[in-house]
Amino acid sequence: MGFYVYMLECADSSYYTGHTDNLEARLSSHYDGTFKGYTTRKGKRPLRLIFHEEFATRNEAFAAEKRIKGWSRAKKLVLVRRDWAEIERLSRE
Repeated sequence: MGFYVYMLECADSSYYTGHTDNLEARLSSHYDGTFKGYTTRKGKRPLRLIFHEEFATRNEAFAAEKRIKGWSRAKKLVLVRRDWAEIERLSRE
């Protein structure tokens, strides 16, 4: 079984980052509003999956989630493009 970190773009152009062990089920619960929290606030839906990555352990996925949440919007956009060299460059700044 894999563990995932994922990023959603909300209707208001904000981003939501989370982690899960069942990406399909988690996305479904975000999309239909049964996953309570940020993505069910007014103006957040519809949502669009813009990034996901699989990890071997929950700890790795959770660490990636925490790391991404601390990034600037610009760095998150680079992640969505999967520009690993640019992410590395931004991480050194």
